[in-house]
Amino acid sequence: MAAARRIVIGVDSSTQATKALAVDADTGEVLGEGRAAHLVSGVGGARESDPEAWWRALLDAVAATGHAAAAEAVSVAGQQHGLVALDAGGSPVHPALLWNDTRSAGQAAALVGALGREEWARRTGSVPGASFTVTKWAWLREHGLADAVTAVRLPHDYLTERLTGRPVTERSDVSGTGWWGEGGYDEEILELVGLERSYLPEVVAPGAAAGEVRGEAGGLRPGTPVAVGAGDNAAAALGLGLTYGQPVVSLGTSGTAYAVTRGRPADPSGVVAGFAAAHGGWLPLACTLNCTLAVDRVAALLGRDREAVEPGGSAVMLPFLDGERTPDLPYASGLVHGLRHDTTAGQLLQAAYDGAAYALLGALDEVLRAGAEEASDAPLLLIGGGAKGRAWRETVRRLSGRAVQVPAAGELVALGAAAQAAGLLTGEDPAAVARRWGTAAGPVLEPVARDEAALARIASTLAEGAGLLGRG
Repeated sequence: MAAARRIVIGVDSSTQATKALAVDADTGEVLGEGRAAHLVSGVGGARESDPEAWWRALLDAVAATGHAAAAEAVSVAGQQHGLVALDAGGSPVHPALLWNDTRSAGQAAALVGALGREEWARRTGSVPGASFTVTKWAWLREHGLADAVTAVRLPHDYLTERLTGRPVTERSDVSGTGWWGEGGYDEEILELVGLERSYLPEVVAPGAAAGEVRGEAGGLRPGTPVAVGAGDNAAAALGLGLTYGQPVVSLGTSGTAYAVTRGRPADPSGVVAGFAAAHGGWLPLACTLNCTLAVDRVAALLGRDREAVEPGGSAVMLPFLDGERTPDLPYASGLVHGLRHDTTAGQLLQAAYDGAAYALLGALDEVLRAGAEEASDAPLLLIGGGAKGRAWRETVRRLSGRAVQVPAAGELVALGAAAQAAGLLTGEDPAAVARRWGTAAGPVLEPVARDEAALARIASTLAEGAGLLGRG
């Protein structure tokens, strides 16, 4: 008789929806999926959500997998940086401020000025921007909205605590707050922003359990073990089963480049965020603002399908349509250079792909440098919605000169959380679980010679156009 399946559930509570996967802990087979949306509100720079809506969405998504009652462990990953401020009764005193809420830009500048970029990087691994939790807390206090607060949580920690009743966090997510360093919470930074240490949860070791499910939650049985969870980028790294130095580029509305490294990153330029990996080691990460959305906008302006690129030509496009984070050009707009009578629309579209990919691949170089890690010989893993497009795949391949692998697995954040839950059952490193599951498997595109001429044109245009692009 066949052995009974051991089922685990991984949850991804992202900005606009919660996804849940029921996974066979031994084989990695996805047995059921659930999804529930939640709203983001706000105008201008505000981006807020009701944490109670996240909880309801988690319950609905877990129940929709159809395997909640059979699950032997569960783990929750979630969007990084968000600020959940709770009163003495555990209720939110204000809607959660999300990672992409930019109202704290002024507080970020003041905090960086107070300590200096080098000191922030040395102490926390990152130079905080408006996305970081520490700046959001400063904004909340300055606007008189923190008086009733007695507890501060990150999104995935809030949900884990709702499941278990235990206030805990872990290194991957807390490393994105701006108040945690290699030695733990930084008391001087907490004092600088007026945050009581007692408001914050205990930081537990990688692989530890957060507790057990209390009551029935989305059909989960009371007493089901709950892993400590992770921030979304760290969970995706777990979901891919990354080894040291293996590069990842994620092609979404914005782009990200990251790798797991042995060295602790501390980049005073602010290009690389010095996040911790969920299972030990570090996860330096760089982000570009203009990726698939910007290229799709160029395709729409040209009246072409996003795949209708053509080779050749001398045109260069820097598609920094919403300013840019990497390189640091927050007030930039798009720039086109080298147009000729014989430039075709398809060549111009390819130039947009090249400009966006150039920024991301440059960011990846910075990531590996910050983590003092040599790039491994493994293929560059290409994930995100853009990775499904032939034009994106071929552009990254041509400009990187590396082999490119496109994992077939989807929902990598939820899959990483599931691997973390499985690790509770087996005692394995969650990344080793994911490697055993073969989550990174997918077609490998062999390397081609780097297009040095295109890279030189883009670099020259970026240097010459710095004044036009504007830094503020």
